[in-house]
Amino acid sequence: MGSTALVLGGGGPVGAAWMTGVLAGLCDAGVEPTRADVVIGTSAGAILGSRLLAGESARELHERQLAGGDLVDLHVSLGQTLRFLWAALGSRDPQRSVQRLGRAALKARTGPESTVFDALRPLLHSVGDWPAQALRITAVDALSGQLTAFDADSDVPLLEAVAASCAVPVLWPPVTVAGRRWMDGGSRSTANIHLARGRHRVLAIAPVPAAVGPHPGAEQQAAALAAEGAHVTLVTPDRTARRAMGRDLTSNARRPAAARASHAQATALAASMHAVRRGPDDDGRTLTP
Repeated sequence: MGSTALVLGGGGPVGAAWMTGVLAGLCDAGVEPTRADVVIGTSAGAILGSRLLAGESARELHERQLAGGDLVDLHVSLGQTLRFLWAALGSRDPQRSVQRLGRAALKARTGPESTVFDALRPLLHSVGDWPAQALRITAVDALSGQLTAFDADSDVPLLEAVAASCAVPVLWPPVTVAGRRWMDGGSRSTANIHLARGRHRVLAIAPVPAAVGPHPGAEQQAAALAAEGAHVTLVTPDRTARRAMGRDLTSNARRPAAARASHAQATALAASMHAVRRGPDDDGRTLTP
């Protein structure tokens, strides 16, 4: 219990824009979240975590969102939405729910896996191999429903790990990594805060607090870590940010407003939030501003 973690959740293009505003707002308040001992990224959070640890600043990421950069065109049909909901909500058992979702993902006619890589390469143009700083990228086995977290010791290229984490079931095909098919890391939990277990201080930034289906939400996972003795700060969209984000998290038109709203949210809350930065803690780091 002597280290810090930054957890970045999933949330599509709009959720990613919101996270860049939170991160930039914290930096403008004098704190640097990426100094955490480990960064845990899920889906959109996997992209941002990889780019941040590759050297891009939170301010640069935020400014690109405000300018309409980092465009990702996701066209979600009504049929895809219904198939996703039917699979995820078809069981009250978490394991059966995610297995249903995996089967739906494997059966869906979503085109070749190259579709995922083609969409991600422009976003990861500045990212090379795994960074020296600890980075964990989540993905879910589409066949078994089990969650894993790829890292530098997994013998998996970073681009493949991020692609697996972003392979939204029914929308994009599961991605083959190390001989297995993987789908979005948020299929069981939108942020996977529980993976920060054992860390002394945790900053979790979750654009989507609740998963679809019978899975634990961000607040439940954060509370579980806190009950074990961790100091956990969970940041989710406030009312203003939720209005700016809207209901369609794939809407590129919503991204600039979401990024502005979250920056204001982080700035307003900076005095009471505990963010990751170097400090006089017993391990040389602290989450307090």
